[in-house]
Amino acid sequence: MIRFLTAGESHGPMLTGILEGMPAGLPLAPDDIDRELARRQKGYGSGGRMQIERDHARVTGGVMNGRTTGAPISFLITNRDWENWAEKDIPPMTTPRPGHADLTGAIKYGYRDLRLALERASARETAVRVAVGAICKRLLAEFDIVVGGYVTAIAAETADLPEPPDYPARFEAAERSDVRCPDPAASERMQAAIRQAKIDKDTLGGIIEVVALYLPPGLGSHVHDDRRLTGRLAGAVCSIQSIKGVEIGSAFQNAQRPGTQVHDAITLEPGGRLARHTNHAGGLEGGITTGAPLVVRAAMKPISTTLTPLASVNLATGEPDQTEYERSDFCAVPRAVPVVEAMVSIVLAGELLRKLGGDSLDEMHPRFETLRRGDLADLVMDDQPWRFGYDAWQ
Repeated sequence: MIRFLTAGESHGPMLTGILEGMPAGLPLAPDDIDRELARRQKGYGSGGRMQIERDHARVTGGVMNGRTTGAPISFLITNRDWENWAEKDIPPMTTPRPGHADLTGAIKYGYRDLRLALERASARETAVRVAVGAICKRLLAEFDIVVGGYVTAIAAETADLPEPPDYPARFEAAERSDVRCPDPAASERMQAAIRQAKIDKDTLGGIIEVVALYLPPGLGSHVHDDRRLTGRLAGAVCSIQSIKGVEIGSAFQNAQRPGTQVHDAITLEPGGRLARHTNHAGGLEGGITTGAPLVVRAAMKPISTTLTPLASVNLATGEPDQTEYERSDFCAVPRAVPVVEAMVSIVLAGELLRKLGGDSLDEMHPRFETLRRGDLADLVMDDQPWRFGYDAWQ
């Protein structure tokens, strides 16, 4: 239901985005997008590029008089750093950096210079994803659905977060932290770890947690592999540069526990509401939302470009060589939080549209109000024996 395309290079003149599938009638203002783009540029450990860019999305189609039209939404994000490259003779790049797409890109596409891979593989492309995600967040907000995120670990420094979680409070606290961690003590330790990485001429990775609140139950499906939200979310988040692992809820801890300590027991509350007092499943069962907070965790590897050279091979000479430093972040984890939020929002907006149907907000709102919410009264059971009946088709 939602499709988007990105185009452009890291140091080219601009990035281009096209988003298809937004219903008509969604209010959309420049700050709805630019606010998220600004969040992407902030975070302790970022490199010099963020001192140059002032990202702004210039919408060129699909939004008229402040509302979406139902047509594809197109926009441009200018690369201010282009001015430093427009008239520059580009030196040859023939020594691939381990961890990047330099070597694999050259093998796949036959590039005769490795910068061709670097320019498109760069995480600069995520600016477009964040802009697309901002529009999807705006759609979700029409139905009071909130998506937020924060950092739970950088290298070995881990946040100590109180349970049960107060997710809105975590979101707010994270935005007050330079490393987007809601635990002030852990934030200080994380900053110290990043400062040491700078001294060591190294880079650090970490873990990001993104949570969607107030989702209705019943989004996604168990009937096809490509309809399971578990897989769709994992694929979307793992498509982000440097993200190498994803879990839903406490998946890796669950793998070490017996089932009786993992599965979220169902209770009947006063008024006939079906409830769960734990959320080990992270808001998904059978690839379908349960109505509990949807919890997605992403593991981000350390950025591959390090000030300390790494061993490689010069493909032009065939001789052993060392990598050359290309300006980059020392730790991109805080800046990646809005990117993970964006990809989660894109998937959820698409599933909401698939569930509700309709070409405009006016059609979607009444349908949203009729969704089953997991109340006992919504789940009428026949409570009678029955047969598959396939023998009638012989």
